[in-house]
Amino acid sequence: MLLESDETIATLLSTAKRIALIGASAKPKRPSHRVMQFLLDEGYEVLPVNPGLAGQKLLGQTVYAYVAELPTTVDMADIFRDAASLPGVTQDVVDAGIPAMWTQLGVVNVEAERTAVDAGLQLVADRCPAIEVPRLRAAGLLSARPIHALRPLRESIA
Repeated sequence: MLLESDETIATLLSTAKRIALIGASAKPKRPSHRVMQFLLDEGYEVLPVNPGLAGQKLLGQTVYAYVAELPTTVDMADIFRDAASLPGVTQDVVDAGIPAMWTQLGVVNVEAERTAVDAGLQLVADRCPAIEVPRLRAAGLLSARPIHALRPLRESIA
């Protein structure tokens, strides 16, 4: 189901605890790196996925090569890949049994969106959680960050 209302997106963000971040980057200036840091700071458990960084640590988290190699279930996949690769990535998400998929700003592919919706995934398309969380919080639809997310500064920039 395509999630478009503020209420349904807020529900997904408040119920998801573990997120696979597909297309994670080790470069601090890249949006995927900044959003991963944001999600960690918000208290989410983030499992970065990038075959070029597999086995390394990124923001303190072990990087996995592929979604199929994740050692545990995840609640949502946040995708930082180009739109042309989205159909294959979507199929990987479906095959892994991940119930929700989020595509970042500008990552739009009608075929992939149809695949996700037809497979019964909750889908948020062409949005960024680092934008949506503060916006929905300001609208009163999300609660404040959990206490466990308020880590010391030196941990969050490591």
